[in-house]
Amino acid sequence: MAYFLAFCLLLAVVLTVAAWRRPDHRRRLLRLGAGWAAVVGLWLAAFPPVRTQEQPAIQTAVLLTDGYSPDTLRQLLRQSAPGTPVWRYAASAPDTQTVSNLPALRQRLPLLRTLHVVGQGLPPTDAAALCGLRVLAHSTLPRAGFRSAAWPRQPELGQPWAVEGAFGGNQTPAWVSLRAAGASRDSVRVPAGGGPFRLQFSPKAEGRAVYTLVARSAEQVLTQEPVPLEVRPTRPVRVLLLAAAPSFEMRFLKNFLASHQHAVATRTGISRGLTQTEFLNVPTPPDLSKLTPALLTRFELVVADAGSLAALTGSEAGALTQAVRAGNCGVLLLADAPTLPRSLPGAGSFQLVARPAAATTPQLLSWPNAPSRLTAQLPATLRPTAEMRPVVLAANQQPAVATRRIGLGQVAVTTLTETFPWVLQGQAAAYAAYWSHLLTELVPALNASPSIQLKTAWPRPNTPVMVQVTGASATKLSLREGTAAVQVALRQDALVPEWATAPYWPTTSGWHEAQAGAARQWFYVFKNTEWRGPAQQEWLQTATTLASDAKLAPEATATFTTQTAWQRWWGFLVFILGAGLLWLEEKL
Repeated sequence: MAYFLAFCLLLAVVLTVAAWRRPDHRRRLLRLGAGWAAVVGLWLAAFPPVRTQEQPAIQTAVLLTDGYSPDTLRQLLRQSAPGTPVWRYAASAPDTQTVSNLPALRQRLPLLRTLHVVGQGLPPTDAAALCGLRVLAHSTLPRAGFRSAAWPRQPELGQPWAVEGAFGGNQTPAWVSLRAAGASRDSVRVPAGGGPFRLQFSPKAEGRAVYTLVARSAEQVLTQEPVPLEVRPTRPVRVLLLAAAPSFEMRFLKNFLASHQHAVATRTGISRGLTQTEFLNVPTPPDLSKLTPALLTRFELVVADAGSLAALTGSEAGALTQAVRAGNCGVLLLADAPTLPRSLPGAGSFQLVARPAAATTPQLLSWPNAPSRLTAQLPATLRPTAEMRPVVLAANQQPAVATRRIGLGQVAVTTLTETFPWVLQGQAAAYAAYWSHLLTELVPALNASPSIQLKTAWPRPNTPVMVQVTGASATKLSLREGTAAVQVALRQDALVPEWATAPYWPTTSGWHEAQAGAARQWFYVFKNTEWRGPAQQEWLQTATTLASDAKLAPEATATFTTQTAWQRWWGFLVFILGAGLLWLEEKL
């Protein structure tokens, strides 16, 4: 620049001297002006001047996602300021700029404050990158479809299983049904405009399965969605039955538990000082003559009647209480006597309320997932207290079965002392549901083992899925879809060392397997056209949270400084004009 400035000054001096020494003095000023104009034009062509000005920053943008409505986009652009940029997320489009990730969008628009998201929305894992922005969602839900749904992904074989949610957008009443194992298992009618639904089924086979939710109206299928689950084998429970005398209740319970592969040991009183023992599914039968701490560690649940507990010695009652407090086993008492035995752990928390002998009307029983219209004779109920928790309710919400926590274990009392008539009356399913419910409530949980859990509710292809591993010492997570397998590094949580997470981008829909050390887990990836309603509802909740958080930030008009240089052709024009005048003046 310095050399060019010296050259221009030298050229200006030469042209000035030449114009001043011309013999003809009539157009001296014209020659001087033309020479200086040529020099200035040459300088402007090489170094055009720069203009600095303040301009308002781009604070609003529009982001298009899959399934967006062109009408919504046109209406939004009419309401926005001129020049509002429009971007397309992930998918490429010839007429719209594409952004593959949200941090790249914020880098291109550093002063962005408001983002309009049009279409199906963003995955929750990507929406976290919009923290601090005012996000406005413009989503259009399907006219008729499932708005929400939830179900246990790993039920136990034979246990009651349910899927529940909400269906909406239907103009006429619709029927929502569950298809499993090639047949319709349950259905419910949803009124016009939508409403909640709950469908039940007990899986009959182990392994992975994909059930189907179907919505129909006037014999026309409105929509259907897959319901994947992995049926796990029934967990075998070790049960000790104590009976003061032979009874049908204990006999039917023993046979039921053994038929479901549970380990059962029974000790039944025959006469004074004489007992009978029996073992089913027990490989190495122990000595049941006396309850000892070593014996009770071999069982997870003790079911006893009032007479057998009342006959326990002081050492046996102490061993039972200690086993419950340590969380080694639970206790269930069949309250077949007017009073509760003192040897029952936590007996003071339970109070029996005897029903009049004339009240022989069967009582309607209820509990979560209970069969409808199930009744039984109740000689007594339990008085509600602050320490106990009802498990099965009778009429007027009176507890028929209740539990209380003692240390790490559970103690329960049931006034349903005769449930075997259900089996004789052809209600075997109700009998199984009742005792399965009690086993779930009372059996201690297994020690924590390494596990894998999916943190993304609705995983889809080509969308990041967050996988969390708990309790595993592995540093890598192996994921397999079909025959292809990949490995990703696990990142340990800063606050909970037992947790580690890893992102995964599935490329296909269907079943995928994740493995980290001894932990193994199957999870299902949905197609982009499946379960759009719940995914959009989740996105709308995320967008609402982001918008409410952004309101806390102070509003301010952002500007940025721009430097605009003149066009170089102005300099060339001035140079040509000056040089042309010099040439023309010389010819005159």
